[in-house]
Amino acid sequence: MSIYIDTDKCTGCKLCLNACPYGAIIIEDGKARFTEDCVMCGACVSFCKFEAIIQARPKKEAVDTSEYQGVWVIAETHDGKFAEVTVELLGEGRKLAEALDEELALLLVGHEVEPLVPAAAAYGADKVYLVEDEALKHYRTGPFVDVMTGLINKHKPEIVLIGATSMGRDLASRIAARIGAGLTADCTGLEIDPAERLLLQTRPAFGGNIMASILCRQARPQMATVRPRVMKKPALQEGRQAEVIRKQVSLNEKAILTKIVEVIREEGAEQVNLQDAEIIVSGGRGLRAPENFAMIRELAGVLGGAVGASRATVDAGWIPAYHQVGQTGKTVQPKLYIACGISGAVQHLAGMSSSDCIVAINSDPDAPIFDVATYGIVGDLFEVVPALTAALKNEFGHQ
Repeated sequence: MSIYIDTDKCTGCKLCLNACPYGAIIIEDGKARFTEDCVMCGACVSFCKFEAIIQARPKKEAVDTSEYQGVWVIAETHDGKFAEVTVELLGEGRKLAEALDEELALLLVGHEVEPLVPAAAAYGADKVYLVEDEALKHYRTGPFVDVMTGLINKHKPEIVLIGATSMGRDLASRIAARIGAGLTADCTGLEIDPAERLLLQTRPAFGGNIMASILCRQARPQMATVRPRVMKKPALQEGRQAEVIRKQVSLNEKAILTKIVEVIREEGAEQVNLQDAEIIVSGGRGLRAPENFAMIRELAGVLGGAVGASRATVDAGWIPAYHQVGQTGKTVQPKLYIACGISGAVQHLAGMSSSDCIVAINSDPDAPIFDVATYGIVGDLFEVVPALTAALKNEFGHQ
């Protein structure tokens, strides 16, 4: 990766100075010039109206992969806490780092996020690259991509892992495009190929009908997004320490194309984050009509759980999409998953088969859902679910 200034086109307009988060551009003799602080993040390229700043990517075969070392996890934070997927990735990253005999680092970007450093260390990080700025308080694509791209270019990690959340998917694709790296999305398995020291990235393909294993032999870093609740959360190691590397940035709000005016959170009992729920009761096509989801809601309410759904019911408009469990919905890993009238298409199984205990209720004894179920009930869900709800109400003392 290289970046340079065409002095014949440069007018010294200074627009690029505001765009650079690392303060690595100065004006000399009426022309812009990069200083040694430049990390080739590319933030300045789109701000040059005269196309005087040019970023060139090397051919993949020209990348010296030996310069890249270590495993990085990019943190996602909400309300002063790590997203669960970040913790899961620290556990998985720890395994990969040990297999490579390398260090595991967490890239922590935000505002007033330093209190999370001890937790990062306790979950396995050897280093924490810490960037704090008020402009990074809420996620915005531009500044986050600029800051992270620069750090990746400078420190050259061999592997970069990001959660496959709405933020992670937006971020990973843009970083990969900016630095010219490959990206495997929605991975369900990661391991090191010992023969070649490459990251073996496994993900569903062709609608979940096969599992593809992908290697990145040339471009670096090897980047992957991983769906939440696919990897096991690691045990907390109290007292573990991590080296903190603080990075200073200067972000000019005038150079950021978006502004967050207000953060509005949806309220309501049903809008529970499925990925955080310990009990989920899901309904499928076997419910026959949208109004019959009332049975699912009642059972979930008795158990103190969340309501899930199959893709077929969401596509039919019976229930909002944020309830969907499966390959194109949420990947969940609750302690108890009750599937009511769900046949068990491979796409649905990909999103819930890692649940600790699965109870399947279906009238078809040959339904694929029974292949993954811990307990199976062959019967009419319109009889079984109300009976189960009544028995639980009696047990728990519900009115």
